[in-house]
Amino acid sequence: MTQTREQRTHPTDPAALHAALRAGLPAHAVLTDPDVLAGYAHDMASFCPAGAPAVVVLPRTVEQVQHVMRTATALRVPVVPQGGRSGLSGAANADEGCVVLSLVRMDRVLEIDPVDRVAVVEPGVVNADLARAVAARGLYYPPDPSSRETCTIGGNIGTASGGLCCVKYGVTAEYVLGLDVVLADGRLLRTGRRTAKGVAGYDLTHLFVGSEGSLGVVVRAVLALKPAPPRQLVLAAEFPSASAACEAVCAITAEGHVPSLLELMDRTTVRAVNELSRMGLPETTEALLLAAFDTPDPAADLAAVAALCRAAGATEVVPADTAAESELLLQARRLALTALEAVKGTTMIDDVCVPRSRLGEMLEGIDRVARKYALTIGVCAHAGDGNTHPTVCFDATDPEETARARASFDEIMALGLELGGTITGEHGVGLLKKDWLARELGPVALELHRGIKRTFDPLGLLNPGKVF
Repeated sequence: MTQTREQRTHPTDPAALHAALRAGLPAHAVLTDPDVLAGYAHDMASFCPAGAPAVVVLPRTVEQVQHVMRTATALRVPVVPQGGRSGLSGAANADEGCVVLSLVRMDRVLEIDPVDRVAVVEPGVVNADLARAVAARGLYYPPDPSSRETCTIGGNIGTASGGLCCVKYGVTAEYVLGLDVVLADGRLLRTGRRTAKGVAGYDLTHLFVGSEGSLGVVVRAVLALKPAPPRQLVLAAEFPSASAACEAVCAITAEGHVPSLLELMDRTTVRAVNELSRMGLPETTEALLLAAFDTPDPAADLAAVAALCRAAGATEVVPADTAAESELLLQARRLALTALEAVKGTTMIDDVCVPRSRLGEMLEGIDRVARKYALTIGVCAHAGDGNTHPTVCFDATDPEETARARASFDEIMALGLELGGTITGEHGVGLLKKDWLARELGPVALELHRGIKRTFDPLGLLNPGKVF
């Protein structure tokens, strides 16, 4: 059984906690003002409770993180690690009376090695900043979440995040070669390697990837890099139905094409993006499919994909002629979640991934759910790997509509599992999906997960109440 808050903590005088932390941290790194603390209480997820932290600490060194964890262990105070707080599952939400351990000031790119093709970074490095730094050396760090301008590498590792390029280049887990992790008791653990190959011991590195700060605090990461690819060109295809767009996705995959990006936006999302940005996307379409190639001859690849799209029923297929036109289309896709949030002010974002062959069924099912609950639900998807992001738009001040939003969210989660999918492809579990994780894993796997948690964090201090 997971330990309760009463088992893992005892009442601690805030002044004593603050003094103990300041003994190993600069005064400016220990924040106690209630108004400031409130800003660190939660991430971007809806429907996830958050407590009031007792203190926020902003260390700059590994030794300072170790001091925080030793102090927390000695005083039995829970610790919630945080990055950029752009998460969508409540994984970074504060526990009542906890220490929020914000890693955003540990933001150095320590090394870029073009021979070994690795970067060594601290957890607070912003994803897009790392991408730009390695690009200046002719290299490429592929994982690119939509929040790449604000999300941090530590947060990406914690949630095993993905991005638009996953269909060709894979997700964060595939680029993490090694980690330095501060454990709950303050010890420093080094996992993995920087070599191209290595199988010594259990794969502890990837145990931490996706663990959402529940097993340890990542303080350094060795990341694999790739040579910079050619500039990609993008094709936009309009379809009369989402199912027709999904047929095209299946055909593209079955024919052996490997696009660098294969994204889908439904009619609701396209209209929301237009309303926000005035981009002039085609609002007559029921689904807009974006395909990109960064091959030596992208025009030829796009022509082959265009033919497959037309065969699947596309009413219009428009390839971009330049990199600038391509970037404009990608910007439209990156704006999708922000645009949907503007529809009614609050969104609840699902993250259900299904086999590509079931993608059409998933989108048809989401449409049924939207009609059943009389809600606006926009869908953007990493169609190339079956990862859908149904986004429920609702008025949080309307209790009845909020209840319908919650019910629709659960029904979409259930549909994903029925189709052989998973409750999260890249956003993580956090608080939002704890009950659904138990359904997906089953009792045997869940008990093993809890056993691993007890091994790394016997007092239950790290990110308590999250994941399971």
